[in-house]
This record gives sequence, structure tokens and C-alpha cells, in this order.
Amino acid sequence: MATPKEHIDEIRRTKFSIGGEVNPLMEDLHQAVKNLSAELYAKDVHFLMELIQNAEDNEYPEGVNPSLELIITSEDITGTGAPTTLLIFNNEKGFSSKNIESICSVGRSTKKGNRKRGYIGEKGIGFKSVFLITAQPYISSNGYQIRFNEEPCPHTNLGYIIPEWVEENPTLADIKRIYGSHAALPTTTIILPLKSDKINAVKQQLSSIQPEVLLFLSKIKQFSVKEVNKDPSLNTVNAISISSEINFVTRKNIDADSYTLYLSTDEASDVTEKECGYYMWRQKFPVGQKNRVERRLEVEEWVITLAFPFGERLNRGMSSPGVYAFLPTEMVTNFPFIIQADFVLASSRETILLDNKWNQGILARVPSAFVNAFNSLITTSEDVPVSTLIPMFRFLPVCISSYPKLNVVRELIKKKLLEENIIPCQSYSDQKIFRKPCEVGRLTPSFWDILKKGRKQGVSLHSLSSHGRYILNSSFDTEEYDDVLDFLGVEPVNSEWYAKCIRSSNLVLGVAEEDYLELLLFIAENWGSSFHRTDMENVPLLKYVGPDGVVVLCSISNVTMGNGVSMICMSTESRHISWMIDWNREFRRVTERYFMPKSTQEAIGCFSKRGTLLEWLKIQVKVCVASAYDFAVILFKSLKGDQQLAIAYVHFLYHSLSQCHLTKGNVDSLCGSIPLVDNYGHVITQRNGVLVPANGSKWVELMGANPWRELGYVELGEDYLCPATYAGTITKERQLMTFLKTHVAASDIPDISPPNTDLSAAYAPLTKKNAFLLLDWIHSLRYKRDLPAKFLTSIKTGRWLKISLSGSPGYRPPSQSFLFNSSAGDLLQDESVMVDIPLIDQEFYGNDINNYKEELKTIGVMFEYREVCQFVGKHVMSLATSSALTKSNVFQILNFIRFLRLKVLPADEFIHSIRDGRWVKTSCGDRSPVGSVLFDQEWRAASQISDIPFIDQNHYGKEILRYEMELQLLGVVVGFNKNYQLVTDHLKSQACSKYPTAEAILLIFECMRHCERNSRSYNKLLQALKGDKCLKTNKGYKFPSECFLPNTDWDCLLKVFSNDFPLIDEDFYGTKILCYRNELKHAGVVVEFELAAQRFSAVFKNRASSSSFGREHVLSFLSSYRQISNTNNQFPSDFRRNVCESKWLQTRLGVPRSPKECILFGPYWEPVSSITLLPFIDDSDNYYGQGIHEYRKELKRLGVTIKLKDGVKYVAAGICFPQDPTTIAPQSVLSLLQCIQILRKDGYTLTDAFQKKVSQSWIKTVAGYRSPDQSLLFGSDWGSLLRRNDGPFIDQEFYGKGINNYKEELKTIGVTVEVSNGCSLIASYLDFHSEFSTIVRVYNYLHKKGWWPSDDTPRRIWIPSGSHNGVWISPEKCVIHDKDGLFGSELNVLEKHYKSELFAFFSGVMRVKPHPSVDDYCKLWKDWEDSKEQLSHSECSSFWAYISKHWSRSTEKTLSDLLSKVPVESGSDGILLSSKHDVFIADDLQLKHLFKESSPDSIFVWYPQPSIPSLPRTKLLDIYSKIGVRKISESVHKEDITKLEASELKPMPEKGTVIRKGLLKLILGFLADPSMELEAGQRQEAVKGLLDLKVFETESAIEVSYKLSMSSGNIKSVNASRVMRWDWEDSKFFMQKKKSGGHKNKIEYATVFAKVISEGVLREKEEHIDALSELIKLAFLLDFDEEVVGYLMRSKNIQVFIEDEEFLSSAFSMG
Repeated sequence: MATPKEHIDEIRRTKFSIGGEVNPLMEDLHQAVKNLSAELYAKDVHFLMELIQNAEDNEYPEGVNPSLELIITSEDITGTGAPTTLLIFNNEKGFSSKNIESICSVGRSTKKGNRKRGYIGEKGIGFKSVFLITAQPYISSNGYQIRFNEEPCPHTNLGYIIPEWVEENPTLADIKRIYGSHAALPTTTIILPLKSDKINAVKQQLSSIQPEVLLFLSKIKQFSVKEVNKDPSLNTVNAISISSEINFVTRKNIDADSYTLYLSTDEASDVTEKECGYYMWRQKFPVGQKNRVERRLEVEEWVITLAFPFGERLNRGMSSPGVYAFLPTEMVTNFPFIIQADFVLASSRETILLDNKWNQGILARVPSAFVNAFNSLITTSEDVPVSTLIPMFRFLPVCISSYPKLNVVRELIKKKLLEENIIPCQSYSDQKIFRKPCEVGRLTPSFWDILKKGRKQGVSLHSLSSHGRYILNSSFDTEEYDDVLDFLGVEPVNSEWYAKCIRSSNLVLGVAEEDYLELLLFIAENWGSSFHRTDMENVPLLKYVGPDGVVVLCSISNVTMGNGVSMICMSTESRHISWMIDWNREFRRVTERYFMPKSTQEAIGCFSKRGTLLEWLKIQVKVCVASAYDFAVILFKSLKGDQQLAIAYVHFLYHSLSQCHLTKGNVDSLCGSIPLVDNYGHVITQRNGVLVPANGSKWVELMGANPWRELGYVELGEDYLCPATYAGTITKERQLMTFLKTHVAASDIPDISPPNTDLSAAYAPLTKKNAFLLLDWIHSLRYKRDLPAKFLTSIKTGRWLKISLSGSPGYRPPSQSFLFNSSAGDLLQDESVMVDIPLIDQEFYGNDINNYKEELKTIGVMFEYREVCQFVGKHVMSLATSSALTKSNVFQILNFIRFLRLKVLPADEFIHSIRDGRWVKTSCGDRSPVGSVLFDQEWRAASQISDIPFIDQNHYGKEILRYEMELQLLGVVVGFNKNYQLVTDHLKSQACSKYPTAEAILLIFECMRHCERNSRSYNKLLQALKGDKCLKTNKGYKFPSECFLPNTDWDCLLKVFSNDFPLIDEDFYGTKILCYRNELKHAGVVVEFELAAQRFSAVFKNRASSSSFGREHVLSFLSSYRQISNTNNQFPSDFRRNVCESKWLQTRLGVPRSPKECILFGPYWEPVSSITLLPFIDDSDNYYGQGIHEYRKELKRLGVTIKLKDGVKYVAAGICFPQDPTTIAPQSVLSLLQCIQILRKDGYTLTDAFQKKVSQSWIKTVAGYRSPDQSLLFGSDWGSLLRRNDGPFIDQEFYGKGINNYKEELKTIGVTVEVSNGCSLIASYLDFHSEFSTIVRVYNYLHKKGWWPSDDTPRRIWIPSGSHNGVWISPEKCVIHDKDGLFGSELNVLEKHYKSELFAFFSGVMRVKPHPSVDDYCKLWKDWEDSKEQLSHSECSSFWAYISKHWSRSTEKTLSDLLSKVPVESGSDGILLSSKHDVFIADDLQLKHLFKESSPDSIFVWYPQPSIPSLPRTKLLDIYSKIGVRKISESVHKEDITKLEASELKPMPEKGTVIRKGLLKLILGFLADPSMELEAGQRQEAVKGLLDLKVFETESAIEVSYKLSMSSGNIKSVNASRVMRWDWEDSKFFMQKKKSGGHKNKIEYATVFAKVISEGVLREKEEHIDALSELIKLAFLLDFDEEVVGYLMRSKNIQVFIEDEEFLSSAFSMG
């Protein structure tokens, strides 16, 4: 055996020709290795993962704890000048010679195809990735001391893989010193002198190595990283030591096992060692057939391991990977568990290939593995408390992953979990209960608290899960696990559950009051959202004290009684509770109310959330939360006319007030309508007042009877005077009376109000005592201001008051009595005529009567002098009323007034009493003095227009004139004294008829002025004036409203229409009439210019409307308008409106128009007039002539448009293009655009009518005359993309550059001005082009501007033929690319003509196919079928490579329907096409060999040889099969053709020679597989056929014929030798005698035997024949040795069950 050095020399000599000629392929191999190594990983530092992977794949001696140690140092032990060196130590067995040869190669790893043996590497150049960080890696192992160099070897020009032997640098001593001399060096050392630019990256990776890197490595148990420097202060790498330990107590679980793994880290930066445990679940799954990939063909089982970390993961502050492929990827899944499997990795090793079908198959099994693992964690832990299992639910993938494919895994996990009994339920027993998530419900935290407190107080909760839902364990039902429970869909229980739970338990009565209130609070807070209108309303929840004092329960639904009243009450204040309960018992037979227990009410008062609870009790439950007053009201409403209860209620109120339970206000409120018991014992509920009991009352003494009875007053019964006892409280005799008087208003004289009726006692003399009692009563009533009219009248008029009349006694009504001192009475007695004065008898009443002066005044007694005068005046007026007042009486009255005046006595009261009487004769009949007039000459004018009551001097004579002073005192008017109001008041109804005089008219105006000064109405005067033609004018008498008071400033206006306006006659009235300008105005006379102008405008309007407005009127009006405009007078708005709106100006259009509708022609209007119809004023000689232009200023003020800028709206409305657009001058168009520009600035919106008019073709473009919406405006922004002739652009040579100034205006009328908006027009103009460069330019423009044609727009592509010729083709006939050059004659390939910039445009917009479609390929093949005899290999490969790449169900259907021929194998350069019904897939090589040898024509499908990556052979054969090409194994008809004679047959022993026990055991084990679905009896029946066989041996050949039916009807047949045959029907087995020697014969014999036996046993399960045949063949070669067969069966996971063993034993024992 060669030494290591000799081995290296041999490799250099034999493999790399060192010392000989240079291999020309060496440089290419060098570059391939360099590129592969550099591009393998995205990061330089991934070399580390490759080294760890290599270490895991290494072999280790027994008894060794596999480890990998990395040391980085600044020492240059290699002598390469490297500033830093990395050393890797591994205690493996060491490099073998094969390992050395492999590392000196590319892609020749010794691990290939050995994934079954646990190898995890697969890239083939893993070690070579170290060249990314080092130029010269060194290896020291098992005597090998070599290095490699990335620089090409000078002998071979090849780097990376040329080994060089190393004698020194580094030496063994250098390595040991760095490793540590205390321990032996590991077998293998790799030394990497680092490149200077890679040092930091390597150190950073070493410092951040993932501690979980050992998690899924089966071999390496120790991993460490440290830095060794002579100066430790230079150390920058964070040293770490990682170790793993497995708890080998595994839990076997059918196809899975579980164990616990512990990782620990010891970091230099951390003083303590960290550890994390992982629950590991490892499960095997068979590889799905559809998931197999070429790189894993030898792998039969997926092994999926899930790691569940309990404790803090060891991540050194970094993100923890969630997916491992033995080593960590960089995929952070966001899942709380780790997935490990033999994933196919991306080349960077950072991620797995999520779209790879192998990986998809693994991920599809992860949910099953997870659910099995989770079930094992949760439900198999029998002795563990449930609370310790809850954290396990943190392993559920609650959070969404950033990888969509992993979210599919997450959803499948969730789906499976939902069907598992994994949720721990609350159980108050030792039995654990687990149920499905959908069967479990959550409780609110507050209800859990209530249950826990109830349980502590002895409440039984064993039936908690007996109400339709299992209840989640309380340890799990917390906010901490909301996300987990939401993920699992564990929902809260419904409201009905709570009702059932409370009803079935003793929670209400079994807990303390404070906990009872917590229960009520829970219901209250969830009432609206959960419990309202549920069965909770029927649960007995509410406590109350029953009639017998025992606490009883009531449901919420029963709280409210049928009448809507609440049955349960509680007090608002604790001090009232006992008092309410005691008094409630007195009334219990009628109230039907009950109070909550005192303890409950007091607990509510101290409850922290009493506000919430009380609000619910009051509003939702309808509990009556009553104050003392509310309780009193309840009792009040319960009295129901009961006499005893009514009496008791008064006692209740009395004591409630005295004990401060009710306030005075409360009691007063209740007493206002309290039912009372009257003297008859009746309960009275309606009353107007209350009388004290008659016993001992004053009202009986004065009145004898009860006058208030009919008025609704209640006379209290004597029960209120009696003592009584209620609710343990005593009331003394008459103790209630003060209370009743105070609060019920029980009254007696003088406190009672009298009825509004006569006082019968007043109609007879009263005793002195009763008189004073009556006066006291009146005193009280005066104070109250409560004296009814009838009552007072009866007292005033009743004759009960004793008086003295001229010394004689008597009785008079108070209203006819006086109380005077003696002197005043004597004086009046002397001067009065026939009038006696009755005085009150003071001797009878004494001086006390003077104390009641106010009361006496109230009842009519008189005390004043003036009252005496009134008394006398009334006497006089009574005479006047009776017509007994004569002329002499009148003068007597006047003389009496004169007497009082002369005596200096006040006469006012006397005068006042008579002045309003109608006793004076006047010209208008009897009148009162007030308003009458004493006539003189000053009243002459007034008498013409007024009916004034003058005193009748004919009746009284001239003597009446002597009493002017007395008459004035009585109110008579003496003298005119500008008494205009009197004239106004008595104005005659026809005062202004019959042509009134000037004096009368002027007096009326003066009266109007007087009224106005005194702010009085003079409507009566105005009506008199306005009702008649009373004003004299130059046109006669006219109504005021028809008259004008002229003014020289504006009379010229009236001259326009002469003699139409009447003027007031100043000569008749004099100049004084001008002083009454304001009065005339009020009368309706026109006195101001504004109104005159309005009157004029009305006439003006009428004339305009009647077309009676002539040329002279227009010019006259304009002249007067100019004259008035120069004054201060302002034309009113109505005038201007009428003038401006009336149609009185004649226009050239032939019809009159209003000024605002007219235009005065001028030079501004010349250009636009040719394309419009405008209302110019007719200035021709036939109408106004040029003179109209003199009033240019006035016309403008009246609204006539003068300038173009002011009349642009007329242009817009009057646009009218000529039929021939060529007659339109450029200036006309520019003028129109100018108008549009002005309109836009003014914010005017062009009308639809205008837009319709301008939509004609009138704009000149390079493409002829077009409408605006079919025109474009070329600007500077177009120049970079197009030219002026590329589309219908406006002809700027015709219009001049000025057209560009109207860009926005052109846009307004529809012209396209923006580059981005012109696509449609440019595209529509394409058909006019034939120059290729122009079309390309247009295409580029359309592409850049994102043009997209409408559905009805035809899409066409220009296919050029030269620069100016070509043809338009539909997109369907085009394709952009033709990679293989197959479609040159079928489609127009655009890449031949256009640059790539337009490909996206053709593809997206023009809908050109980027590549030929499947249909195109099919059509091409059909053409080849019809026109080509042979295809080239490139054509055929290209076609089927495309079909393979685009294979789908649709493609399959298309090819199956269209293709009739397929390619067949051919010995020539070309490929023949043959009917797919006559061509076969060679799935059986033996048959292929037979038919190929016997037939000159090829009948087997073609496939490329060698295989090409784009067209895998298996894929192509699968395509052939799916489109109708038959497999030869399925198409061939087999027929035995050998006839065996009995004489030729030699019987063989029946058992033990051919049909051996090992064979039968193998078959029984195979048939016992679950997939076969065969019971023991069926299996044994199948084997019996072999036991019953008769075996014969023959010397003759046993032959079989294979036949193929062709589409033509011909049969192709071949014969073949077959050494065995089984006649099933005859149970005979024929064997051709074995030929001696040779492996070929032996394997042929074994193959046929296995095939024949398998076909015979599995006649009805043909799909399993091949699998059984392989097993039998292998066992045959081993002579069916039972021990070997046993091992074979175990390796294939096949077993024989005991019933089959017994069958075999029985069968062979009999033999």
C-alpha cells in the first residue's frame, strides 16, 4: 500500500499529467471550478455551514463524542503572510484515500447516492467553498499533509484541486500549541489562512454562530468557537461552546418516536451557562410518487422532525431559524416550533425551494406530524396537572408566516387540530377531559371569579359541562391565551349557558352577599349584549323578603306584575330600610310589593360598582329603587278607597314627617291629593277644600250649615280626632289636627275661603259678635285677596249693618252707608238737594268699629268727600237716565259747578260723575258734554267737510254762552284752536265729492300734516281724497293717482309721448299747493322723478310690445335720456330694466330686439361677421341711419354691445360656418378663437349647441379640413416624438404661428393639444402611412404614451417590404419571437423587423403573441405531417421541448385531438413520422429487443439521445402516452405456442424443491400489507394454488408468441423462449430444464420464475405484480433460504402474522 505522500504524487502524475504534456481541458476545468465555488452561496461565510455539514457526514470511531472545534488566531503558522488564520479540528476517523481523490475532483463526492445512510451533504464541492475566504487551504489528516491553491498550477494551468504536499509551515508543534498541549490533537485539522478582506466577515459569523446548529445533527454533540492570541486583549470573536444531550427515554408511537434534547451554551461573554430543552418529534412518511425528484431517487421515506422548545431559545439575540435541512436555513417562519427534514435547498442554503415538489411533499406531511406530536404532548401526560399542559399550546402556529406556502401548512395544521380532542376542559374531579375546539366554550373572567368564590363557599359545580358545552379549563381561559383560542376557534359560551349554569347551581343563595352582588353585576354588565330576551330572564335571581319574613327568590321576568308595576323594591337610603319594611307590612294586603333583604340592600350600598348595578336593577330589571317619598307614593296608590287604610295613611305621613323620613315638601305634595274620610265615613279622593270637623268649629256658629258641601269641600269625620297606634307608633287624641290644618289645609273661619255664593246671614241684621266675626273673616280674605264676587256682593248689598239716617236708626247695606266726622256731614247736608246721607251707628258698635275701616271700605262703606259728590252725581244721573232732567236742571248743574268753584271746593268728582252722561242737546242729538262743540266762525270751513256735534243754541238760547268756563270743565270744546283732529274724527264720508273748494282741499292737507306731526293715522282723509276726482288739473278734475306735479328737470321725458300726463292746476290752488308736496305724494300724486320714470317706463313698455315705437320715438328718447343723465336724477331700476329688456331697437336680422340683445357694428366685428349671424342695430338709411352712432355712449349704457370682447357670447350663440370651409379666412378663425379665449377667462361654459356647431369640418389640417375632435395641434412637446405630417395636425402655415397662442381654446372645442391624448387620432391615421420609419415612429409614440385601443378598433401590424412598401397584417398572424426558427413560413416574426423596445407594445396593446402558442405548434406539426417526410433532430427536439415545457390538461387535449403522427426511431439523420396507432413506447426492453430484431421498420417512438435538459426522456414518453401512443407491454398479446407431450414431462417433487416454504412465507408477508386489503383467509387461498401445483420438467423449449395489432389490420409477431409456464386452470407448472453455468442463465431463470409466480398469484391485482416479482427474484437467487428471506422481509417492512405462520406450519407438516 502506498504512503500518503506517494498517493499524492500519484494523483499529481496520473490525474493531472504533472511532468507531461499540459491537458488542453485544464483551463476550462479551472474556470468551471472557480465559477461554481464563487457563485454557490450568496454570502462568503457559508463555507462554515459546508464544514459543519462535512463534519456531520464524517465517520467517527466508537466511544468518541463527535465534536467540531474552530479556533481563530492572528499567528501566521502557514508562512503565507496571512494576518489571521482559522483552524478547524474534527475528531473523525480521518481522510481515506477515496476522500482525498474526491476532494481533488469536481462533482465526485463520496456521499453521492447515500442519503439513506444519513449523509446530509449534496453539493459536491462543499470543501471548495473555503476558497472564498482563503487562497491556500491546508489539510492534516491520517498522515496526509496537503494544501490546495486557487492560483493555477504552472504545470497544468489548473487551480483549486491540485494537491501539494506540505513538509512544514505549519508544523505539528505550531498546531498543538494553538489547540492546547493539554489534549491530543483530533484526527483531522483544516487550516485556513484568511484573505485580508474576509477577516471581519468570518469573525462576525463565528461570533454569531446559531447555538441551535446542533439541534438536528445526529453525530456532532460538541461544537466550540474561540480566539487564541498571544495578547488576549486582541480577541474580538465572542467565544462559545455548544453541546447537546439527548434524554434517550423515547416514546414509540407506531411510525414515530419522541425524545427530549437539551442544548447548552457556554459563552465567554456570559458568566452563566445557558440551557434550553426541546421536545423532539420524529415521524416517517413514505415518499409520494408524484413528489420524487432526481436528486432524491434513492430515498424511500421522509423523516420529519419537529422541535418544540420549552424555555428561552438559544439565539444569541438573533432571529431564530424555523426551517432546518439538518443545518439551519435563514428562514424565520414566525412559528413557535422548528421544522427539520431532508429539504432540497436553494444554492445559497439560505432557504428551501418552496416550489420544489419534493419540498412540497414534505410540507404537506408537516401538519400530520405536528398534530401527532401535539396530541402526544397534551393528551398522553396522565399524571401531569392540566395547568402545566397549557403552555404547550404556545407551540401552535398562531401568527401568520411571511412565506405564503408555509401559511398553507399553518392552515392545514389548524384544520386538523379542529378535529382533535386536545382542549382541556374544566373538571372538578380527578378525571381529565379533552374535547374538540368546537365542543368547548369560554367563560368571561368575571364569571370565573364568581365560580371560584362560590366553590370556596361550598357551591357544587360538578355539572359545569352539562349544559350543552364543555367548559374550557380555567387555567387556559385567560387573556394570555386569547390568540391561541381564537386560532382554534374556541368561542365563548352563549347566554343560555349562563342561565342554565346559575339555575342548576346554588350560586344565588349559597354565596355571601358581596359575591351575590358580583353575580348580579356580571349579568348587569352583559345584559344588553348577551342576556336580554334570553332564558336568563326566567332564572330566580332576585332576593326579597316574603310575607312571612323568609328570603324568597324571584326571576327577572316576574319582577314586573301584570299591571306593569314592579314587585320588588329597595330603599335609596339605608336609614329608611327598616322603616319601609315595617310600614309595608301595615299595607301588605294591598301593595303587593316586597323589599329586598336588609342585608342585601346594605351590601349594595357598600358595593364598589353600585352605580352600574343600580342602573341595571332600575332600568332593565325594573326593580323599584324607592326613596322615602317614592314609598309613600306607592302606599298612596295602594289605598283603593279603604277607609281604615286612608286613616292609617294620614298617621303614616304624620309620623314620617315627625321622624324626618319625609320632608315637609314631600308631605305637602302627597297631602294635595290624599284620600280623606268625611263625616259620613266616605273615602273622598277628589276635593276642592277641607273643613275641620263640625264639632267645635266657628263656621257652624256663623253660618249654621255647610255651604261648601256643593263646592267639593270635605268635612272631616271625627275619626281624625281619635287616638290610634300604627307600625308600633302611637298617635294621641286631636294630635293630627295641627298636621291636617298645616298639610291638608283643613280650615275654619276666618281661615277658610268662602264659596262664590250669597251669604244668607247677611240678608238679616247680624249680632254685634257675628258682625265682628264677619269683619275678621273679611280681614283675612283681604289679606289673601280671595273675596268671591257673589259673596262680596251679598255682604255689600245685604241690610245687616246698623246706621243712623237724619237721627233715625235703621239697617242699610254697607254700600249705601257712610262713616264721617260730623262737620263734613253737616256741610254736605245743607248744600245737597233732596239727598239724605246714611251714617254707621257708632254708638251701637262702639269705637272698635273704627279698627275695621279697610274692611268696611272693602264691603262698600264710604268715607271720602269725593264719594259724597259721586253719591250726589249718581242721583243726578239717575234722573237723566229716566229722562227727568229738564233745561232748568242743566242750568242748575252748571250753577252748582260754579258754586263749588267759587267756594273753592273740589268739583272734580262731581264733574267726573256726570260728564260722560248723554244729557246735552247738540246738532247731532243728545250727547255727553265731552266731545260737544260750542260753534263760532272759525268752524265754518270745517263744517263743510265734517259732522261736528255743535251745542243746540236754538234749544238753550244765547244764555248758554255765559257758561263757557263751566262747559269747558265738563269737556265741551270752545274755540277752533287748530283742532284738526276733531275735524278728522268727524270727517264726512263724501267730503271730497262735487268738486270741493280750494279751502276744503287745503284744510284736508293741513289736517293730514297735523296727524302726521302727532303720529296719528290719516287714512280716513286719504280715502276721502283718493275716492273722488277731487284735484283740478289742466285736463280737468282727476283722481290724485292720475296727476303729476311737474319738474323742469325731467319734463323732457314726458315729451317723448306728449299729452299723456295730467298736471295739477297751480292757478286754482295758488302757490300754497306746492307746500303740500308730501301730502300730495301720499294722496297718490306723482311728485318725484323716480315714480314719473316708472310711469313713463310702463308706457314705454306697452308701446314697445305693441310695435308702435317709431324711428322718431327712439331718437327722441335717446335725446331725453342723454339730458336727464346729465342731472342728479337717477333712473330707477325698473325703468332701466323695462328699457333694456323691451324689444324696441330694429336690427339687421329684421326683428326688433332689446338693447342688451343688440350690437352696434364697428371695425372689431368685421372678421368674425363672416362666420356668424349677429343682431347688429339697423344703421342703414332705411332706418336709423348713421345718426344712431351719435348715441353710442347712451346705447352702451342701455346694454347695447359695442366692442367684440363684450359680445363674445353672441359670437358663441351665432356661430354659422359656410358650407364651403375653404371660404373661411384665417383671420376669422383667429377672431373666433379670441372670442373663446375671452369666454374662458370669464368662466363661461360653452353650450352643447355651440359644441355641436363647431363639430363640423372647418379646421384646415395637413390631412384636409377636419372637425376639431379629429384635429391635433403640433407643439414643441410633440417634436421629440413625431413630425408634423405624422397625423392630422392643424396647418400652421395656413393660420400662422399665432394659432399656437390659442392652445387652450382649441382644446376647449375638442382639438387635441396634449401629447398624451393624441394616441387615438394618431393611431387612426396610421393607414395613410406606408413609410416604415414613420410607422415605427408612430408605434414608439403610441407605446410611450400608453395607448390602448377600444374593443372595436381594428389592430393591424405593418410588415415592411423595403422602406416604402409593405402590407398590413392582423396581429393573429404575427408573433414576436421565434426562438427555434420554426415558424418563418407560418407567422410574421416581428423581431426580424422591429427593435425590442416595441415588443411590449406589440404584446400588450396589439395582442401579438410573444411566442408561438400550443395551437401554433400543433398547426405546424399538422403541416409537417402533410408536407414533410422527415424532420431534422433540431426541429423535432425543439417542438417536443416546447410541448414539454407547456404541458397541461389543455395541451394534452389539443394534441390528442389534432396529432395523428408521432416521431419514430430512425437509423438515418432524419426522423420519420408515423401514425401514433402504429408506434409504441418501449416500456419493456425485452419486448423492444424482440420486435426491433425481427422488424425492419421502426415501431418505437423517438426521443433525443443523449437526453437534453429541456426534454427529459421520461417526460417525453409520458406525453406520448397521454396523447394516445400505446405502451408495448400493454398492447402486446402473449400466447403460449409450445405443446408439451406427456412423455416429455418429468414430474418434480411437489414441495420443497420448487415451491419452497420460504417462497410461500415471502408471498404471505407481501399479501399481508395493508394496501393489499386481503384478510387471512384470502391470503391463504391465494397461496393454496401453489401448494396444489403439479410441477413438471421438460427438455423441450417452452416458447411464447408476442403479437401487435396495427392500424392497417396487419399483425406483427415475434416468438421468444420462456423457460417456465403455469397453467392456472390445470394447476400445472412446467419448467424447462436448467442450463448449466453462467450468471446470465441464472438471472434469466430467476426473473422468469418470479414473473410467472407473481402473475399467477396476483391475477386480480396486476398493479402489484412487479413489486412481488422483484422480491421473489431476489429470494430465488438466494435459494429461498429462510433466514435470508426473513432478513429480506424485515428490510422491506414485511411481516407474517401468526395465523399465516400456523397455516404454513400446517401445510408443510402434512407434506
